[in-house]
Amino acid sequence: MSEWVTVARVAEFGSGERRVVELYDTQVVVFNLGGQYYSIEDVCTHDGGRLTGGTVEGDQIVCPRHGARFCIRTGAALSAPAYEPTSTFPVRMQDGVIQVRDDRWD
Repeated sequence: MSEWVTVARVAEFGSGERRVVELYDTQVVVFNLGGQYYSIEDVCTHDGGRLTGGTVEGDQIVCPRHGARFCIRTGAALSAPAYEPTSTFPVRMQDGVIQVRDDRWD
């Protein structure tokens, strides 16, 4: 089982913000959407580009390269040219700290 990795203290991670974290050679991005935390792999499944340079619109992130949209809550690909979802990761709050982990191989 993989270990939890600290993202930030709750007080330091405001609504609408995002943080990139390295999880065992995988870059993930953690989002604060109105006090709820979500994490997806920082990769567009269309061409492998980073999503973090994209704009967030509601619960979607728009890939800065070709405009594909992904649901931040579920990782689902919502528009072409991406058709495959990006991976999601569990996020928790523990003693005032936001943590994420890679559970894909548990």
